Amino acid sequence: MFWPVTLLGAVAGWALASIPGALLGALLGQVLDRRLKLTSWAAVRGRFRGAAVELDDEDLLFTLFGRLAKSDGRVLESHIQLAREEMQRLGLDESARRRAMEAFARGKQGRDDMRAPLEPLRQRPERAEVLLRACWRMAWADGRVSAAEQALIRQWARWLGWSQDALRAMADEYRPKQQERPSVAPVGDYHAALRLLGVDGATEPAAIKRAYRRLLSQHHPDKLAGAGATPAQIRAATERTGALHQAYELVRSRRGF
Repeated sequence: MFWPVTLLGAVAGWALASIPGALLGALLGQVLDRRLKLTSWAAVRGRFRGAAVELDDEDLLFTLFGRLAKSDGRVLESHIQLAREEMQRLGLDESARRRAMEAFARGKQGRDDMRAPLEPLRQRPERAEVLLRACWRMAWADGRVSAAEQALIRQWARWLGWSQDALRAMADEYRPKQQERPSVAPVGDYHAALRLLGVDGATEPAAIKRAYRRLLSQHHPDKLAGAGATPAQIRAATERTGALHQAYELVRSRRGF
């Protein structure tokens, strides 16, 4: 474990009072390192900039979500819906949901130094993978991944200790393939969107929402990823989820709910 303030304290103490000063400086520095959870120079920079350096797993996830959603300048309903689905999947209670929404809003502002909370996850590769997979899902929420979203995910992957080759392999699991695209209504085809959701023009809004959420639950790529599905199956599920997002947004907009 690397303790940056401990090192600084030891060096400063040595300069002031030789060995006794170095020991005292290191002791005081370690107290600060442990209390503030400073395990890298990035964490120290983040603390002095006033950025959040201590985020729990859910706060970190939704902060990244907010940053991705806002990266193209405008947060879409599909981004917000995916964040809600993630809250539901994680089983967050009302208090945790509020914190998640606050983290999402903070991420949209883009002020936090994300390197500080991400770098320690090099020691938790399984958690790092969960975060990166979730980020790809958020990036595809609107049916496309922009250059800004790709740049953010690549940067975060570097801080998490992932190679670009490994990241590209993961990205391929979520990238829709044109030849595998299911028979889905094109955006703007209201009646085809209704058919995809399994409803009709007279269905009540509450029933449409239930149908939409049920279908998302059935086709969510997380279920396949945890069951040893192939990359092609994950891509198909990701594309199906994106199509459901688009269909629901079209119906919701047309019906005004």
